[in-house]
Amino acid sequence: MRKSLSLLFTFLYLMAMVKPVMPVLEYLYNQDYIAEVLCINKDKPMLNCDGKCYLAKMIKEQQKEKQHQDVPSVDLREYPIGFVDILEYGFVTNINSKKTIISWKNLYQGKHNASIFHPPNTIV
Repeated sequence: MRKSLSLLFTFLYLMAMVKPVMPVLEYLYNQDYIAEVLCINKDKPMLNCDGKCYLAKMIKEQQKEKQHQDVPSVDLREYPIGFVDILEYGFVTNINSKKTIISWKNLYQGKHNASIFHPPNTIV
C-alpha cells in the first residue's frame, strides 16, 4: 500500500512539474500538424512561423489560467481582526509570606564495614 501511494504521489508530483512545459512538448511532438493545419501564418511562408504563433497562443492561455488559479483575495471586512475582548484576571494579593525552611538529612548508609574480618587462629 505504501509503495503504491508513494508511486502515485511521485507521478502526481512529476505531472505538476511537467505541466508548465506541456505546450512546448506538445508543439515539438505535433510540429508538422500544427504548421500545416493550426498555424495562422501558413499562407505567409516568408515568416518561417512553422506553428510558433500557435505555441505563443497556447502559452498565453496557460498563463491566463495560472492567473485565475492564484490565491483568492480575502476581504478583511468579513474577517475582523483586532476586536478581541480582553479578559481581566483578578490577581490574589494576599500571598502567604511565611518562610519555609528546608532541612537536609543525609540518609545514605555506606556498605563499608569498619572492622576487618579475620579467620580464627586455631582450628578445632
